[in-house]
Amino acid sequence: MENSQRIGFIGLGDMGAPMAAHMDEGGFSPIVYDKAGTSSRKSPRAIAANNVREVANKADLVFLSVPDGTAVLSVVKEIIATEKRNLRTVVNLSTVGIEATKTIVSLLSDVGLEYADAPISGGRSGAVKGSVTVMWSGSENLLEELRPLLKTFSGSIFFVGTIPGQGQAMKLINNYLSAVAMTATSEAILFGLNKGLEMKTMLDVANVSTGQNSATRNKFPERILTESYDAGFRMALMEKDVITYLSEAKSAGTPLVLCEQVALYWKKGIAQYPDGDFTEIFKVIREQEA
Repeated sequence: MENSQRIGFIGLGDMGAPMAAHMDEGGFSPIVYDKAGTSSRKSPRAIAANNVREVANKADLVFLSVPDGTAVLSVVKEIIATEKRNLRTVVNLSTVGIEATKTIVSLLSDVGLEYADAPISGGRSGAVKGSVTVMWSGSENLLEELRPLLKTFSGSIFFVGTIPGQGQAMKLINNYLSAVAMTATSEAILFGLNKGLEMKTMLDVANVSTGQNSATRNKFPERILTESYDAGFRMALMEKDVITYLSEAKSAGTPLVLCEQVALYWKKGIAQYPDGDFTEIFKVIREQEA
């Protein structure tokens, strides 16, 4: 990418702050903004902006890392309303769903702004380590241009398609599978405990057998067996992603019987642990058994 290109970054939360810091450490000092407070969240060499308009005026390209589609749409509308903006490209790292992406693309294309859909996976721990997975859809040429920048905070970068929204589809698939792994493993582990098996033994056996999955390999041994429940991905965010996947699956007319049952668990999860970590879904299922 061109060394003279100025990079903006909006959203310095659990994911955004460490990713922007990795950009900074990689030699790309971004112009950053977060509505909850910028100066206390930014890395040392990052340039603090006072609002979205200032980022749009100073940056050529901006990354968005905000909670949901409503937040992304709000930022996009502020960008569009900015007079004499320098900004030409928006790269969205957030999970917003396919329908919201269509709206965003329409709004930005009407004013001549390029959009790349690039949701990420890896949780806060991945963001801190600089190892998140990027699922890019949009211009492949833009991806290759930005690859050195993306590598500062990602471990894997996948080009999944030319149509913005395909990255969202991939992210929803991933998070739905993660949700299924957590709920199914919780049920199975509770069954084993009921039969007098030790959790560690069950995990050790499953992880060298065909029952292994992301929950048995990482979430249970590192977050649940230790009772730390600190995977760094909030219960509310997983519930949002499962519900979004359910909605998109209904629109697509694809099977969703299992998803409807999984969604019920996550609805109970946010009711019982509204500020909890998503690994606490095990507690929800355990308490249901009791």
